[in-house]
Amino acid sequence: MGNYIVSALKYRPTNFNSVVGQESITTTLKNAIKNEHLAHAYLFCGPRGVGKTTCARIFAKTINCNNLNSDYEACNECESCNSFNEDRSYNIHELDAASNNSVEDIRNLIDQVRIPPQIGKYSVYIIDEVHMLSAQAFNAFLKTLEEPPAHAIFILATTEKHKIIPTILSRCQIFDFHRIEINDIVKHLEYVANSENINYEVDALTIIAQKSDGSLRDALSMFDQIVSFAGNNITYKSVIENLNVLDYDYYFKLTTAFLAEDISNVLLIFNDILNQGFDAHNFLSGLSKHFRDLMVCKDQKTVQLLEVGAGIRDNYKKQSALCSIDFLFSALNIANSFDLNYKASINKRLHVELALVQLCNLINLKKKESEVAEKTEQTQKIDEFTDKEQTENKHISKSISSSIKVEKKRELKLKHHISSSPSIKDAFNGNLINNPVNYKENDSAPISQASENFGNNKFTQEELISSWNKFTEKIKIDKPHLYSTLNTSIPVLKDENVVELQILNPIQENEIKTEKTGLVNFLKQDLKTNNISLQYVITEKKNEKAKLYTDADKYEHLNKINPNLDKLKQQFNLDFK
Repeated sequence: MGNYIVSALKYRPTNFNSVVGQESITTTLKNAIKNEHLAHAYLFCGPRGVGKTTCARIFAKTINCNNLNSDYEACNECESCNSFNEDRSYNIHELDAASNNSVEDIRNLIDQVRIPPQIGKYSVYIIDEVHMLSAQAFNAFLKTLEEPPAHAIFILATTEKHKIIPTILSRCQIFDFHRIEINDIVKHLEYVANSENINYEVDALTIIAQKSDGSLRDALSMFDQIVSFAGNNITYKSVIENLNVLDYDYYFKLTTAFLAEDISNVLLIFNDILNQGFDAHNFLSGLSKHFRDLMVCKDQKTVQLLEVGAGIRDNYKKQSALCSIDFLFSALNIANSFDLNYKASINKRLHVELALVQLCNLINLKKKESEVAEKTEQTQKIDEFTDKEQTENKHISKSISSSIKVEKKRELKLKHHISSSPSIKDAFNGNLINNPVNYKENDSAPISQASENFGNNKFTQEELISSWNKFTEKIKIDKPHLYSTLNTSIPVLKDENVVELQILNPIQENEIKTEKTGLVNFLKQDLKTNNISLQYVITEKKNEKAKLYTDADKYEHLNKINPNLDKLKQQFNLDFK
């Protein structure tokens, strides 16, 4: 049985083009080699397993290669490249600062730096976990790091950049390595699986990539673990069982139960999750991520942010269509709030169950909020209607006040007219007919001259209407209120020369009475008769809505339209002021 080599070492990149997920850094290093702009100190920092030490080794190998290709990659054929590939190169020195962190270790390194390389141009010193050096070791290293020999290049690697003193940082070119994206890790795992003739499901490799948290080395280690567990057939089920990952189906079932407000089913699903040994806090974090993934599926522009396999992506799209954006936003807030307060709770299980119950009640809560909003809108409409009624009442009051003022003016003018009218003595002397009273258009009423001795001539309804219209047109400009009243009043010819006037209210009756003398005299003269009797009949308009003056009247009117108004009044203990 041959020696087994783990995938992380077997498939470790050997040139810049094979480095996964760090294109910007590898391009910069290749350009530095191309342009011969090599610095004397580099700092590679970033999380674990993202290629810091690998890039340092590739960089050291490439700058010592004697036959670089057109893409400025190492040839892997020269003596320098062969010695590097066989781990016998004396141009590359690796130092673990975690176990060599004293001043004496740095002194030994400084003594070694003075020796020039035997093969190649540069001696490269890779110091891994450099943040572990003591303060005295850092200070001893400063001068050499700033002014090393021309053949010496230092590459410092660390996962904790903040622990390195500023004087060291200022002497280095700093390269920040980022976490490798899930898609890049999945592609590399597919390459490894194909190279090893291993069957796989893309969803299974996606779970491994998610679990690795951006570290390719961790992903390859888990890949080897799954191969040992499942053999040459990696399935989604085998991955979640071996890595103790909660299946997506649980989150889909829970969300369906939330939408159905099925509290019992939700609690049973959560109990099943706990019985399988999953941590409740991790479950809460996964639930928050599930709601987030459903939210990004609501828009085609953000679907690309969903880091899952193609099969699971379709399930997310289907369930996202069933969830409103308000529900997802509120659910995300609830899950995140309980996640933050999880450690402070005493009863962990009850804490999570309370979150699940609130999520079940979320749909009902939204309905109640909608009802309250609708009632608030109805209340606003009531207030608007009340304000409108009050405005109309003010206009009515102003109109009545104006009518009263007009009536007073007419009374004064009528008194003046009576005082200038013929006396009783003139009547007995027969001067009344010979000296008729003239009513000018600017008087209180445009009364024509007194009727002549026409006798009891009869007239028709058409002649009455024609004469009536003449009178209203005559007063249209000077007496607009009277014109409006007479225009809405309907004169009807009853018995011989008896005119019945249909009016709407007592106010119109009083207004017409004030001008009755002028009106009758005009009709007598125009219709050429001395016998006209004017009677009044008050008739209300049909279907005319009663005016609402008091708050109680307005409330009763609105309550007939919407009976729920009475419930609203009782619920909020409203009253009239």
